[in-house]
Amino acid sequence: MTHVSRLAMSLALALPLAAQAREATQDDAFASIATLREAYAHGTLTPDGVTRLFLDRIATIDHAGPNLRSVIETNPDALAIAAKAGGKGPLAGIPIVLKDNIDTGDRMMTAAGSLALTSKPAPRDATVTAKLRKAGAIILGKANLSEWANMRSAHATSGWTGRGGLTRNPYVLDRNACGSSAGSGSAVAAGLATAAIGSETDGSILCPASMTGLVGIKPTVGLVSRTGIIPISATQDTAGPMARSVADAATVLSAIAGSDARDPATAEADRHATDYTRFLDPNALRGKRIGVARQLAGIEPNADRALAHTIAVLKAQGAIVVDPVTIPHLNELSQRELDVLLTDFKHDIAAYLATRPDQPMRTLADLIAFNEREAAKEMPWFGQDLFLAAQAKGGVDDPDFIEKRDTNRRLAGPEGIDAALEKDHLDALLAPSWGPAFTTDLVLGDHVVSGDPTVGGVSAPAAIAGYPSITLPVEFAHELPVGVVFFGTKWSEPTLIGIAYALEQQVKAYRRPTFMATLPVE
Repeated sequence: MTHVSRLAMSLALALPLAAQAREATQDDAFASIATLREAYAHGTLTPDGVTRLFLDRIATIDHAGPNLRSVIETNPDALAIAAKAGGKGPLAGIPIVLKDNIDTGDRMMTAAGSLALTSKPAPRDATVTAKLRKAGAIILGKANLSEWANMRSAHATSGWTGRGGLTRNPYVLDRNACGSSAGSGSAVAAGLATAAIGSETDGSILCPASMTGLVGIKPTVGLVSRTGIIPISATQDTAGPMARSVADAATVLSAIAGSDARDPATAEADRHATDYTRFLDPNALRGKRIGVARQLAGIEPNADRALAHTIAVLKAQGAIVVDPVTIPHLNELSQRELDVLLTDFKHDIAAYLATRPDQPMRTLADLIAFNEREAAKEMPWFGQDLFLAAQAKGGVDDPDFIEKRDTNRRLAGPEGIDAALEKDHLDALLAPSWGPAFTTDLVLGDHVVSGDPTVGGVSAPAAIAGYPSITLPVEFAHELPVGVVFFGTKWSEPTLIGIAYALEQQVKAYRRPTFMATLPVE
């Protein structure tokens, strides 16, 4: 057979395969990464078809219809990128949205939801963005958030930004999606993207993931680079995945983890970063010792019922549950934490703004002045008291700052979480996540009447220590998802992912939102 004949036969065999590609449907909007990758491999779906589906859903669901306001802007180059997508990367052809504090060196803005940074796009990708692109992901758009990641005011509305308005919870539209990664959570839960990247300083991945029925992983600080992410605090900041399953979250985390010479905190990351899908073991609970942090329970009845349900499943699957477990020093952390975050923010935001030379903002003082000038657009509902408090702080070389930072790390980590784990030979700690009572009740226009719905405490121990945590849904109450949080020692992501995956296989709690306008009167 001649070369030409072989080529003709190859083309003839390829044509029926190409012809099998079908139009992406609503079900594909909720498909897993593995399912989409398999469909691409078999030619039954194409990345550009799936990308077009998500863009259409964003237009009809997010920007109209239920008007979730979860995606601030879509990538004008998404379809062109999708048309060329292919290869064997773990995220090849997978559409992902990024929180609007993560730089993209393209035509999209990166502004932390503020109008102050919308004059020019960022000059280059954040390290996380670059890693996603290398893995083959399609950057679909920027997700709404709590403006400045909830760092502008202690009275801020979770999920509201001057740039994007108020993010709504896709399960019940007059309930809050929590912050600060509210848009990342709402978008993925509503089937507007396959996965998202959020960021957390304390609760900003875990709370919105819990409120929107997702899996959220807050990695060990230093596992994922913060370069090119608008900061709050070098002490506690990290980016992490938000997805509809543990498997998808683990796949995304595998793609973004690793060392970055531009972020000194990641110096050890390459020693620990791995393919986290290796730990997706349905039998991972067998023999695991898990402690129940009762200090973080007893606040919300639906969350406590979800905790009880989880404990029963853990025991049935062969885990050893130690209940209760005490985390030492838990009540000693909060005020020092705020002081640390304020001082870090003043320094770190100036360092970040220096990487954006094409826009006029240079310091926190510039941002404060901008908000005062644009108060009608930027401050219609709350002010900038945290900005002002941060501006009054000294530098990161201040001995008082250093003492508070180091004390909090020690009390939360080695003398807190680690001490609790060691005392009872535990693999992980368990707490209830946020429950429906902490979604704010009423949305009026563009504003949540009763303010920020965070409960405080649930995310704090791991956040302050810089240790990892993971949340996943376990049931529903009043049409809203309710979850639990597992957390452990530094670099314990493999253990936490295994535990969460094994639990997920039993509870199978994720369900698609129906965009209820409000809850029925009981």
